Formats: sequence, structure tokens, C-alpha cells
Amino acid sequence: VQLVESGGGVVQPGGSLRLSCATSGATVEHHAICWFRQAPGKEREGIACIRLSDGSTYSEESLKGRFTISRDNTKMTAYLQMNRLRLDDTARYYCASEYLYYSGSYYYTGVNGMDYWGGGTLVTVSS
Repeated sequence: VQLVESGGGVVQPGGSLRLSCATSGATVEHHAICWFRQAPGKEREGIACIRLSDGSTYSEESLKGRFTISRDNTKMTAYLQMNRLRLDDTARYYCASEYLYYSGSYYYTGVNGMDYWGGGTLVTVSS
């Protein structure tokens, strides 16, 4: 599976960005796509995940309401809509794929549960 992120850039506090994660090699039936971020000097943290088949999601509680994950299976692309951005949202944002061996709603397995990663896209929130 290959993943390519896009949509990062510089934005002012309070602004919005939509990140895209284009995938190849993933399947709607068996994969989920997740978004993570990593700020300098910090650990990589999970943001949200979506199961491609049924759209079930996981979202980090502290980011709910500002960040929303979605997908377009016709394009095999996942998105992360980020609103009301803050200075501490500055980070490199990554998407990752996870092969799912179970049916039913998605459940989050963390950074170590991911199989493949994109190279990331940089988001800088600055005034």
C-alpha cells in the first residue's frame, strides 16, 4: 500500500485546512486509513481513523469538534478537515493504512497497529 498526503501549508490561527491522503493498493473491504501527527520533540499521536467499507470511525477525544475524517472510496482517498486551527496544531501530519482482519465497526489500535505510512505533510499554524 502506498499513501501520499497533500494539503499542508501555513495557516493563521483560527483558519482551516483539508488534508488529503491518496492511496493505492488498499482495498475498501479490508482497510482503514488513519491520520496522525507529530510535532518536533513529541511523540506521534493519533487523530482519527476511518474504516473504508462502512465509514465507522475513531476520533481522538481532544480533537473532536475541530478535526473530522472522511473518505471517498471512488478515489480511494481519505481526508482530514481541520477547523479552528491553533498554534499547537503545528506538526507534520501523516496518514497510515491498517489491514483489518475483523468485520464490524472499527476500533483503534494505535501507532503500532498501522501497516504502511505516507511521508507526511507539514502544517504550520502561525500568525
